[in-house]
Amino acid sequence: MNAETTVTGQAVIAADRFILRPLKASDAGLLGMYLGDLRVAEMTRQIPHPLPPDYVTNMIARANADDRSEDFWAMDGSATGHAEVMGVMKMNRLDRNQSEIRYWVAPAFWNAGIASEAVQAALAANPQGACDIYAEVFQDNPRSARILTNAGFAYLGDAETFNVARNAVIPTWTYVRKMGTA
Repeated sequence: MNAETTVTGQAVIAADRFILRPLKASDAGLLGMYLGDLRVAEMTRQIPHPLPPDYVTNMIARANADDRSEDFWAMDGSATGHAEVMGVMKMNRLDRNQSEIRYWVAPAFWNAGIASEAVQAALAANPQGACDIYAEVFQDNPRSARILTNAGFAYLGDAETFNVARNAVIPTWTYVRKMGTA
């Protein structure tokens, strides 16, 4: 794995089959198509369904803002014959040198190891220099939980969070990965 820094100060992270790179305006079409899919929206906290008209444009602008507190990466497989956007990885900066990782993969790429590879690449690069990285998954998404545990995350406990697409509070599992350990 290697990482290089872009003009916005955000790392480009190499994985085996794709790169994690900052979002760009030309991603809007694929992002709109994927984020408009109820299956994707229901497995994230904040993506509404139906998708509002300016949601993707605002997300790309937020991802490239100089004062952002979170970094977004497109899972870009174009160099290896895959789609330019297969999903998105996001890391939020928390206090005390900690981060939170979130991700989604487009349904066309489910069950292909894309999310596992993206999580592993992000952990290897640790672009925010976090000592602890947290994650949560909905309890009705055990595959995402398995991705985290396979990447060395340890279970912390149960919680719940509001899901915009489902308009409901959904039970979650919370995990942590102490960096410097596998």
